[in-house]
Amino acid sequence: MLDLWYKNAVIYCLDVETFVDANGDGVGDFQGLTDRLDHIEALGATCVWLLPFYPSPNRDNGYDITDFYGVDPRLGSPGDFVNFTRAAHDRGLRVIVDFVANHTSIDHPWFQEARASPTSRFRDWYVWSKEEPADKQEGVVFPGVQEAIWSYDEAAEAWYLHRFYEHQADLNIANPEVREELDKVMGYWLELGVSGFRIDAVPFLIEYKGLPEEAQPKQDPHLYLTHMRDFLSWRKAEAMMLAEANITLDQTDEYFGDGDRMHMIFNFMLNQHLFLALALALALARGDAEPVLRIMKQMPKIPEQAQWGTFLRNHDELDLGRLSDGERQEVFAAFGPDPAMQLYERGIRRRLAPMLGGDVRRLKMAHSLMFALPGTPVVWYGEEIGMGDDLGQPERNSVRAPMQWSDKPNAGFSDAPAERLIRPVIADGEFDYRKVNIAAQRDAPGSLMEHMQRLIRTRRSCPEIGWGECKVLPTEAASVLALSYHWRGQTVVTAHNLADKPA
Repeated sequence: MLDLWYKNAVIYCLDVETFVDANGDGVGDFQGLTDRLDHIEALGATCVWLLPFYPSPNRDNGYDITDFYGVDPRLGSPGDFVNFTRAAHDRGLRVIVDFVANHTSIDHPWFQEARASPTSRFRDWYVWSKEEPADKQEGVVFPGVQEAIWSYDEAAEAWYLHRFYEHQADLNIANPEVREELDKVMGYWLELGVSGFRIDAVPFLIEYKGLPEEAQPKQDPHLYLTHMRDFLSWRKAEAMMLAEANITLDQTDEYFGDGDRMHMIFNFMLNQHLFLALALALALARGDAEPVLRIMKQMPKIPEQAQWGTFLRNHDELDLGRLSDGERQEVFAAFGPDPAMQLYERGIRRRLAPMLGGDVRRLKMAHSLMFALPGTPVVWYGEEIGMGDDLGQPERNSVRAPMQWSDKPNAGFSDAPAERLIRPVIADGEFDYRKVNIAAQRDAPGSLMEHMQRLIRTRRSCPEIGWGECKVLPTEAASVLALSYHWRGQTVVTAHNLADKPA
Protein backbone atom coordinates (compact mmCIF):
# COMPACT_ATOMS: atom_id res chain seq x y z
CA MET A 1 0.00 0.00 0.00
CA LEU A 2 1.33 3.45 -0.94
CA ASP A 3 2.40 5.79 1.85
CA LEU A 4 0.48 8.99 1.03
CA TRP A 5 2.10 10.83 3.95
CA TYR A 6 1.73 14.22 2.26
CA LYS A 7 -2.08 14.06 2.56
CA ASN A 8 -1.92 14.92 6.27
CA ALA A 9 1.42 16.72 6.44
CA VAL A 10 2.31 20.24 7.56
CA ILE A 11 5.10 21.65 5.37
CA TYR A 12 7.50 24.33 6.62
CA CYS A 13 9.38 26.21 3.88
CA LEU A 14 12.69 27.98 4.46
CA ASP A 15 15.72 29.37 2.69
CA VAL A 16 18.93 27.96 4.19
CA GLU A 17 20.87 31.19 3.60
CA THR A 18 18.47 33.27 5.72
CA PHE A 19 17.61 30.79 8.48
CA VAL A 20 20.63 30.44 10.81
CA ASP A 21 24.33 31.20 10.35
CA ALA A 22 26.50 28.79 12.37
CA ASN A 23 29.98 29.80 11.18
CA GLY A 24 29.66 33.56 11.50
CA ASP A 25 30.17 34.53 7.85
CA GLY A 26 26.79 36.28 7.57
CA VAL A 27 25.14 33.58 5.46
CA GLY A 28 22.84 30.88 6.80
CA ASP A 29 24.11 27.33 6.44
CA PHE A 30 23.20 23.68 6.88
CA GLN A 31 24.97 23.43 10.21
CA GLY A 32 22.88 26.29 11.55
CA LEU A 33 19.70 24.75 10.16
CA THR A 34 20.56 21.40 11.74
CA ASP A 35 21.18 23.11 15.08
CA ARG A 36 17.73 24.75 14.97
CA LEU A 37 15.63 21.81 13.81
CA ASP A 38 14.22 21.68 17.33
CA HIS A 39 12.22 24.83 16.52
CA ILE A 40 10.58 23.25 13.49
CA GLU A 41 9.88 20.06 15.43
CA ALA A 42 8.39 22.00 18.37
CA LEU A 43 6.21 23.99 15.98
CA GLY A 44 4.71 20.68 14.88
CA ALA A 45 5.64 20.65 11.18
CA THR A 46 6.18 17.23 9.63
CA CYS A 47 8.12 18.19 6.50
CA VAL A 48 10.77 20.80 5.61
CA TRP A 49 10.85 22.28 2.11
CA LEU A 50 14.19 23.83 1.16
CA LEU A 51 14.52 26.58 -1.43
CA PRO A 52 17.44 26.05 -3.87
CA PHE A 53 20.75 25.43 -2.11
CA TYR A 54 22.78 24.46 -5.18
CA PRO A 55 25.87 26.27 -6.54
CA SER A 56 24.66 29.45 -8.20
CA PRO A 57 25.73 33.01 -9.10
CA ASN A 58 22.70 33.95 -6.97
CA ARG A 59 21.20 36.45 -9.36
CA ASP A 60 17.75 35.02 -8.59
CA ASN A 61 17.96 33.69 -5.04
CA GLY A 62 19.50 30.40 -6.19
CA TYR A 63 17.01 29.64 -8.97
CA ASP A 64 19.87 30.16 -11.45
CA ILE A 65 21.76 26.91 -10.94
CA THR A 66 25.25 26.01 -12.16
CA ASP A 67 25.42 22.48 -10.71
CA PHE A 68 22.35 20.35 -9.98
CA TYR A 69 24.42 17.82 -8.04
CA GLY A 70 26.20 20.18 -5.66
CA VAL A 71 25.72 22.26 -2.54
CA ASP A 72 26.49 25.98 -2.55
CA PRO A 73 29.80 26.12 -0.63
CA ARG A 74 28.56 29.15 1.29
CA LEU A 75 25.91 26.90 2.84
CA GLY A 76 28.12 23.91 3.57
CA SER A 77 29.17 20.63 1.98
CA PRO A 78 27.26 17.61 0.67
CA GLY A 79 28.18 15.97 3.96
CA ASP A 80 26.51 18.81 5.84
CA PHE A 81 23.39 18.28 3.74
CA VAL A 82 23.33 14.55 4.56
CA ASN A 83 23.84 15.29 8.26
CA PHE A 84 20.89 17.66 8.08
CA THR A 85 18.57 15.12 6.42
CA ARG A 86 19.54 12.47 8.98
CA ALA A 87 18.93 14.86 11.87
CA ALA A 88 15.57 15.80 10.34
CA HIS A 89 14.56 12.15 9.96
CA ASP A 90 15.57 11.49 13.58
CA ARG A 91 12.96 14.10 14.54
CA GLY A 92 10.28 12.62 12.32
CA LEU A 93 10.69 15.36 9.71
CA ARG A 94 10.71 14.61 6.00
CA VAL A 95 12.67 16.82 3.60
CA ILE A 96 11.66 17.99 0.13
CA VAL A 97 13.83 20.21 -2.05
CA ASP A 98 13.28 22.65 -4.88
CA PHE A 99 13.81 21.08 -8.31
CA VAL A 100 14.38 23.76 -10.96
CA ALA A 101 14.01 21.68 -14.11
CA ASN A 102 12.92 24.46 -16.48
CA HIS A 103 16.24 26.28 -16.82
CA THR A 104 19.85 26.67 -15.76
CA SER A 105 22.09 29.63 -15.16
CA ILE A 106 23.83 30.84 -18.31
CA ASP A 107 27.01 30.18 -16.31
CA HIS A 108 26.20 26.45 -16.13
CA PRO A 109 28.83 24.36 -17.96
CA TRP A 110 26.07 22.88 -20.14
CA PHE A 111 25.11 26.30 -21.48
CA GLN A 112 28.70 27.43 -21.83
CA GLU A 113 29.46 24.38 -23.99
CA ALA A 114 26.21 24.81 -25.91
CA ARG A 115 26.97 28.41 -26.85
CA ALA A 116 30.58 27.65 -27.77
CA SER A 117 29.83 25.35 -30.72
CA PRO A 118 26.82 24.41 -32.85
CA THR A 119 28.13 20.83 -32.87
CA SER A 120 28.31 20.55 -29.09
CA ARG A 121 26.23 17.71 -27.62
CA PHE A 122 24.74 20.34 -25.31
CA ARG A 123 23.58 22.64 -28.12
CA ASP A 124 20.19 20.94 -28.33
CA TRP A 125 19.86 20.94 -24.54
CA TYR A 126 18.65 24.53 -24.88
CA VAL A 127 16.21 26.30 -27.20
CA TRP A 128 17.77 28.40 -29.97
CA SER A 129 16.67 30.49 -32.93
CA LYS A 130 18.97 31.77 -35.68
CA GLU A 131 16.44 34.46 -36.51
CA GLU A 132 15.15 37.07 -34.09
CA PRO A 133 11.89 35.58 -32.77
CA ALA A 134 8.79 37.60 -33.54
CA ASP A 135 7.34 36.67 -30.15
CA LYS A 136 10.36 37.67 -28.09
CA GLN A 137 8.34 40.07 -25.92
CA GLU A 138 5.29 37.85 -25.47
CA GLY A 139 4.58 36.05 -22.21
CA VAL A 140 7.04 38.02 -20.09
CA VAL A 141 6.90 36.63 -16.54
CA PHE A 142 8.32 39.67 -14.76
CA PRO A 143 6.80 42.74 -16.47
CA GLY A 144 8.45 45.98 -15.46
CA VAL A 145 11.73 44.15 -14.80
CA GLN A 146 12.11 41.68 -17.67
CA GLU A 147 11.84 42.99 -21.24
CA ALA A 148 11.86 39.82 -23.35
CA ILE A 149 11.89 36.03 -23.29
CA TRP A 150 14.59 35.68 -25.97
CA SER A 151 18.12 37.11 -25.82
CA TYR A 152 20.91 37.14 -28.37
CA ASP A 153 24.14 35.34 -27.53
CA GLU A 154 27.20 36.65 -29.36
CA ALA A 155 29.23 33.46 -29.03
CA ALA A 156 26.41 31.23 -30.30
CA GLU A 157 25.33 33.75 -32.92
CA ALA A 158 21.77 32.81 -32.06
CA TRP A 159 18.88 33.73 -29.81
CA TYR A 160 18.15 31.59 -26.74
CA LEU A 161 14.85 31.21 -24.90
CA HIS A 162 14.48 32.23 -21.26
CA ARG A 163 10.96 32.35 -19.86
CA PHE A 164 12.38 34.06 -16.79
CA TYR A 165 15.42 36.35 -16.52
CA GLU A 166 17.97 36.49 -19.35
CA HIS A 167 20.54 34.80 -17.09
CA GLN A 168 18.28 31.70 -16.87
CA ALA A 169 18.35 29.80 -20.16
CA ASP A 170 15.46 27.38 -20.71
CA LEU A 171 16.28 23.71 -21.07
CA ASN A 172 14.86 21.86 -24.06
CA ILE A 173 12.65 19.43 -22.15
CA ALA A 174 11.58 17.76 -25.41
CA ASN A 175 15.13 16.42 -25.80
CA PRO A 176 15.30 12.85 -24.40
CA GLU A 177 18.88 13.47 -23.22
CA VAL A 178 17.70 16.38 -21.09
CA ARG A 179 14.90 14.30 -19.58
CA GLU A 180 17.33 11.50 -18.80
CA GLU A 181 19.69 13.92 -17.08
CA LEU A 182 16.88 15.44 -15.03
CA ASP A 183 15.89 11.92 -13.96
CA LYS A 184 19.45 11.40 -12.76
CA VAL A 185 19.27 14.62 -10.75
CA MET A 186 16.11 13.48 -8.99
CA GLY A 187 17.59 10.05 -8.37
CA TYR A 188 20.73 11.56 -6.86
CA TRP A 189 18.88 13.62 -4.25
CA LEU A 190 16.51 10.75 -3.45
CA GLU A 191 19.60 8.69 -2.63
CA LEU A 192 20.74 11.45 -0.27
CA GLY A 193 17.54 11.18 1.73
CA VAL A 194 14.93 13.57 0.35
CA SER A 195 11.27 12.58 0.28
CA GLY A 196 10.33 14.54 -2.79
CA PHE A 197 10.52 17.77 -4.73
CA ARG A 198 8.75 21.06 -5.12
CA ILE A 199 8.79 21.33 -8.92
CA ASP A 200 9.42 24.89 -10.07
CA ALA A 201 7.50 26.47 -12.96
CA VAL A 202 5.64 23.32 -14.04
CA PRO A 203 3.53 24.94 -16.81
CA PHE A 204 6.72 25.85 -18.68
CA LEU A 205 8.01 22.26 -18.50
CA ILE A 206 5.18 21.08 -20.70
CA GLU A 207 5.54 23.64 -23.49
CA TYR A 208 6.88 22.66 -26.89
CA LYS A 209 9.43 25.42 -26.67
CA GLY A 210 10.50 27.44 -29.65
CA LEU A 211 8.35 25.50 -32.11
CA PRO A 212 5.54 26.97 -34.20
CA GLU A 213 2.21 25.25 -33.66
CA GLU A 214 2.37 23.36 -36.96
CA ALA A 215 5.74 21.84 -36.00
CA GLN A 216 4.75 20.73 -32.52
CA PRO A 217 4.45 16.98 -31.83
CA LYS A 218 0.91 15.65 -31.57
CA GLN A 219 1.70 13.91 -28.27
CA ASP A 220 0.13 15.45 -25.16
CA PRO A 221 2.97 17.41 -23.49
CA HIS A 222 1.47 16.65 -20.07
CA LEU A 223 2.74 13.09 -20.51
CA TYR A 224 6.11 14.38 -19.31
CA LEU A 225 4.52 14.78 -15.89
CA THR A 226 3.50 11.12 -16.07
CA HIS A 227 7.09 10.24 -16.93
CA MET A 228 8.36 12.14 -13.90
CA ARG A 229 5.84 10.36 -11.66
CA ASP A 230 6.78 6.95 -13.06
CA PHE A 231 10.46 7.58 -12.45
CA LEU A 232 9.87 8.84 -8.93
CA SER A 233 7.63 5.91 -8.05
CA TRP A 234 10.26 3.49 -9.34
CA ARG A 235 13.10 5.03 -7.38
CA LYS A 236 11.25 5.80 -4.14
CA ALA A 237 7.60 4.83 -3.94
CA GLU A 238 6.68 7.21 -1.10
CA ALA A 239 8.38 10.26 -2.66
CA MET A 240 6.14 13.12 -3.81
CA MET A 241 6.12 16.09 -6.18
CA LEU A 242 4.56 19.43 -5.25
CA ALA A 243 3.86 21.47 -8.37
CA GLU A 244 4.21 25.22 -8.63
CA ALA A 245 1.47 25.69 -11.21
CA ASN A 246 -0.61 28.86 -11.14
CA ILE A 247 -3.41 27.35 -13.18
CA THR A 248 -7.17 27.66 -13.45
CA LEU A 249 -9.31 24.99 -11.84
CA ASP A 250 -10.40 23.56 -15.20
CA GLN A 251 -6.75 22.68 -15.91
CA THR A 252 -6.41 20.59 -12.77
CA ASP A 253 -6.98 17.22 -14.46
CA GLU A 254 -4.07 17.84 -16.82
CA TYR A 255 -1.66 18.14 -13.88
CA PHE A 256 -3.07 15.48 -11.54
CA GLY A 257 -3.97 13.07 -14.34
CA ASP A 258 -5.65 9.98 -12.94
CA GLY A 259 -3.47 10.24 -9.87
CA ASP A 260 -0.43 9.41 -12.01
CA ARG A 261 1.13 12.87 -12.48
CA MET A 262 1.75 15.52 -9.82
CA HIS A 263 1.04 14.42 -6.25
CA MET A 264 0.25 17.97 -5.10
CA ILE A 265 -0.50 21.33 -6.70
CA PHE A 266 -0.45 24.68 -4.96
CA ASN A 267 -3.98 26.08 -4.98
CA PHE A 268 -3.23 29.56 -6.29
CA MET A 269 -6.86 30.20 -7.19
CA LEU A 270 -8.01 29.63 -3.63
CA ASN A 271 -5.10 31.67 -2.24
CA GLN A 272 -5.92 34.71 -4.37
CA HIS A 273 -9.61 34.63 -3.54
CA LEU A 274 -8.82 34.21 0.14
CA PHE A 275 -6.87 37.47 0.03
CA LEU A 276 -9.74 39.10 -1.84
CA ALA A 277 -12.04 38.07 1.01
CA LEU A 278 -9.58 39.41 3.60
CA ALA A 279 -9.29 42.67 1.65
CA LEU A 280 -13.06 43.11 1.48
CA ALA A 281 -13.34 42.41 5.20
CA LEU A 282 -10.79 45.13 5.90
CA ALA A 283 -12.16 47.66 3.42
CA LEU A 284 -15.84 47.17 4.13
CA ALA A 285 -15.45 46.70 7.89
CA ARG A 286 -17.62 43.63 7.47
CA GLY A 287 -16.66 40.15 6.45
CA ASP A 288 -17.61 38.62 3.15
CA ALA A 289 -16.72 34.99 2.59
CA GLU A 290 -18.21 34.99 -0.93
CA PRO A 291 -14.87 35.01 -2.85
CA VAL A 292 -13.71 31.89 -1.01
CA LEU A 293 -17.11 30.23 -1.28
CA ARG A 294 -17.15 30.90 -5.02
CA ILE A 295 -13.87 29.04 -5.57
CA MET A 296 -14.69 26.27 -3.10
CA LYS A 297 -17.82 25.46 -5.09
CA GLN A 298 -15.82 25.34 -8.34
CA MET A 299 -13.05 23.07 -7.05
CA PRO A 300 -13.12 19.75 -8.91
CA LYS A 301 -12.97 16.33 -7.33
CA ILE A 302 -9.36 15.14 -7.43
CA PRO A 303 -7.87 11.62 -7.40
CA GLU A 304 -7.42 9.95 -4.02
CA GLN A 305 -3.62 10.06 -4.39
CA ALA A 306 -3.69 13.80 -5.17
CA GLN A 307 -3.68 16.77 -2.83
CA TRP A 308 -3.89 20.55 -2.84
CA GLY A 309 -1.18 22.69 -1.27
CA THR A 310 -2.77 25.51 0.72
CA PHE A 311 -0.84 28.59 1.80
CA LEU A 312 -1.06 32.25 2.73
CA ARG A 313 2.33 33.68 1.83
CA ASN A 314 5.47 32.24 0.26
CA HIS A 315 8.90 33.33 -0.99
CA ASP A 316 7.48 35.13 -4.03
CA GLU A 317 5.07 38.00 -4.51
CA LEU A 318 1.42 37.53 -3.59
CA ASP A 319 0.29 36.79 -7.14
CA LEU A 320 -3.16 38.23 -7.93
CA GLY A 321 -3.08 37.54 -11.65
CA ARG A 322 -6.13 35.24 -11.57
CA LEU A 323 -8.40 37.93 -10.13
CA SER A 324 -10.34 40.36 -12.30
CA ASP A 325 -8.85 43.84 -12.69
CA GLY A 326 -11.41 45.25 -10.28
CA GLU A 327 -10.81 42.54 -7.69
CA ARG A 328 -7.04 42.99 -7.96
CA GLN A 329 -7.40 46.71 -7.33
CA GLU A 330 -9.47 45.93 -4.21
CA VAL A 331 -6.60 43.84 -2.83
CA PHE A 332 -4.00 46.44 -3.85
CA ALA A 333 -5.99 49.14 -2.05
CA ALA A 334 -6.23 47.08 1.13
CA PHE A 335 -2.77 45.52 1.32
CA GLY A 336 -0.46 47.28 -1.13
CA PRO A 337 -1.62 50.84 -1.79
CA ASP A 338 1.91 52.18 -2.30
CA PRO A 339 3.33 51.33 -5.76
CA ALA A 340 6.55 50.31 -3.98
CA MET A 341 4.56 47.46 -2.41
CA GLN A 342 3.42 46.15 -5.80
CA LEU A 343 5.35 43.99 -8.24
CA TYR A 344 5.11 42.75 -11.84
CA GLU A 345 1.79 44.57 -12.36
CA ARG A 346 -0.03 41.70 -10.64
CA GLY A 347 1.38 41.12 -7.16
CA ILE A 348 2.21 42.44 -3.71
CA ARG A 349 5.69 42.00 -2.25
CA ARG A 350 4.74 41.99 1.42
CA ARG A 351 4.46 39.48 4.23
CA LEU A 352 1.15 38.69 5.86
CA ALA A 353 1.65 40.50 9.18
CA PRO A 354 2.27 43.97 7.67
CA MET A 355 -0.63 43.49 5.26
CA LEU A 356 -2.93 42.85 8.22
CA GLY A 357 -1.51 45.81 10.13
CA GLY A 358 0.16 43.62 12.74
CA ASP A 359 -3.27 42.79 14.16
CA VAL A 360 -2.65 39.49 15.99
CA ARG A 361 -6.36 38.76 16.10
CA ARG A 362 -6.66 38.98 12.31
CA LEU A 363 -3.44 37.01 11.85
CA LYS A 364 -4.72 34.18 14.03
CA MET A 365 -8.00 34.07 12.12
CA ALA A 366 -6.23 34.05 8.72
CA HIS A 367 -3.91 31.21 9.72
CA SER A 368 -6.78 29.25 11.26
CA LEU A 369 -8.79 29.63 8.07
CA MET A 370 -5.86 28.48 5.93
CA PHE A 371 -5.40 25.36 8.08
CA ALA A 372 -9.10 24.57 7.72
CA LEU A 373 -9.10 24.65 3.91
CA PRO A 374 -8.95 21.40 1.93
CA GLY A 375 -5.37 20.34 1.34
CA THR A 376 -1.98 20.27 3.02
CA PRO A 377 -0.89 23.53 4.71
CA VAL A 378 2.44 25.09 3.74
CA VAL A 379 3.98 27.69 6.07
CA TRP A 380 6.71 30.17 5.05
CA TYR A 381 9.41 30.66 7.70
CA GLY A 382 8.79 33.63 10.00
CA GLU A 383 5.04 33.57 9.49
CA GLU A 384 4.70 31.71 12.80
CA ILE A 385 5.83 34.87 14.63
CA GLY A 386 4.42 37.51 12.28
CA MET A 387 7.66 38.73 10.72
CA GLY A 388 7.61 41.93 8.71
CA ASP A 389 9.03 42.76 5.30
CA ASP A 390 11.83 44.98 4.01
CA LEU A 391 10.61 47.04 1.07
CA GLY A 392 14.11 48.46 0.70
CA GLN A 393 15.18 45.14 -0.81
CA PRO A 394 14.69 44.56 -4.55
CA GLU A 395 11.71 42.68 -5.95
CA ARG A 396 10.79 39.53 -3.98
CA ASN A 397 13.72 39.80 -1.57
CA SER A 398 11.45 42.04 0.50
CA VAL A 399 9.94 38.91 2.10
CA ARG A 400 13.25 37.06 2.51
CA ALA A 401 14.85 38.80 5.50
CA PRO A 402 16.89 36.73 8.00
CA MET A 403 14.92 34.76 10.58
CA GLN A 404 14.31 36.63 13.84
CA TRP A 405 15.39 34.32 16.63
CA SER A 406 15.87 36.74 19.52
CA ASP A 407 16.49 40.35 20.51
CA LYS A 408 20.26 39.80 20.36
CA PRO A 409 22.29 41.61 17.67
CA ASN A 410 21.36 40.54 14.13
CA ALA A 411 18.19 38.97 15.55
CA GLY A 412 20.27 35.99 16.71
CA PHE A 413 20.67 34.99 13.05
CA SER A 414 24.43 35.51 12.85
CA ASP A 415 27.45 36.71 14.84
CA ALA A 416 28.90 38.41 11.75
CA PRO A 417 29.14 42.21 11.51
CA ALA A 418 25.83 43.60 10.29
CA GLU A 419 27.32 44.76 6.99
CA ARG A 420 28.29 41.16 6.12
CA LEU A 421 24.82 39.67 6.47
CA ILE A 422 23.25 38.06 3.41
CA ARG A 423 20.44 40.62 3.88
CA PRO A 424 19.74 43.19 6.58
CA VAL A 425 17.61 42.13 9.52
CA ILE A 426 14.42 44.11 10.11
CA ALA A 427 15.58 46.58 12.74
CA ASP A 428 12.97 49.31 12.92
CA GLY A 429 9.25 49.89 13.07
CA GLU A 430 6.52 47.64 14.36
CA PHE A 431 8.26 44.46 13.18
CA ASP A 432 11.72 45.27 14.57
CA TYR A 433 13.41 42.00 15.58
CA ARG A 434 13.63 43.26 19.18
CA LYS A 435 9.82 43.26 19.24
CA VAL A 436 9.06 40.27 17.02
CA ASN A 437 11.17 37.17 17.59
CA ILE A 438 10.94 33.50 18.47
CA ALA A 439 12.46 33.78 21.95
CA ALA A 440 9.85 36.36 23.01
CA GLN A 441 6.94 34.26 21.75
CA ARG A 442 8.14 30.86 22.88
CA ASP A 443 5.76 29.57 25.56
CA ALA A 444 4.15 33.03 25.78
CA PRO A 445 0.40 32.58 26.36
CA GLY A 446 -1.61 34.18 23.59
CA SER A 447 1.35 34.69 21.24
CA LEU A 448 0.99 34.09 17.53
CA MET A 449 3.56 31.28 17.71
CA GLU A 450 1.64 29.52 20.47
CA HIS A 451 -1.48 29.83 18.32
CA MET A 452 0.36 28.34 15.33
CA GLN A 453 1.57 25.41 17.43
CA ARG A 454 -1.99 24.75 18.55
CA LEU A 455 -3.31 25.04 15.00
CA ILE A 456 -0.75 22.56 13.72
CA ARG A 457 -1.50 20.09 16.51
CA THR A 458 -5.21 20.37 15.77
CA ARG A 459 -4.76 20.02 12.02
CA ARG A 460 -2.58 16.93 12.42
CA SER A 461 -5.21 15.37 14.66
CA CYS A 462 -7.87 15.90 11.97
CA PRO A 463 -6.93 13.67 9.02
CA GLU A 464 -10.49 14.23 7.82
CA ILE A 465 -9.34 17.60 6.43
CA GLY A 466 -6.50 16.03 4.47
CA TRP A 467 -8.37 12.96 3.31
CA GLY A 468 -12.08 13.62 3.52
CA GLU A 469 -14.68 15.04 1.18
CA CYS A 470 -15.16 18.76 1.76
CA LYS A 471 -18.61 20.35 1.69
CA VAL A 472 -19.57 24.01 2.07
CA LEU A 473 -22.25 24.38 4.73
CA PRO A 474 -24.99 27.02 4.42
CA THR A 475 -24.88 29.86 6.96
CA GLU A 476 -27.11 32.82 7.72
CA ALA A 477 -24.18 35.26 7.84
CA ALA A 478 -22.34 36.28 4.66
CA SER A 479 -19.16 36.69 6.70
CA VAL A 480 -19.01 33.05 7.85
CA LEU A 481 -17.27 30.25 5.97
CA ALA A 482 -18.39 26.86 7.31
CA LEU A 483 -16.94 23.61 5.98
CA SER A 484 -17.46 19.96 6.80
CA TYR A 485 -15.14 17.02 6.13
CA HIS A 486 -16.24 13.40 6.29
CA TRP A 487 -13.83 10.45 6.26
CA ARG A 488 -14.05 6.91 7.58
CA GLY A 489 -17.19 7.55 9.58
CA GLN A 490 -15.86 10.71 11.23
CA THR A 491 -16.92 14.30 10.54
CA VAL A 492 -15.07 17.54 11.26
CA VAL A 493 -16.80 20.92 10.99
CA THR A 494 -14.95 24.25 10.84
CA ALA A 495 -16.39 27.77 10.90
CA HIS A 496 -14.63 31.11 10.46
CA ASN A 497 -16.12 34.57 10.75
CA LEU A 498 -14.32 37.14 8.59
CA ALA A 499 -16.14 40.05 10.22
CA ASP A 500 -14.90 42.12 13.17
CA LYS A 501 -18.10 41.43 15.09
CA PRO A 502 -19.83 38.18 16.08
CA ALA A 503 -22.03 36.81 13.32
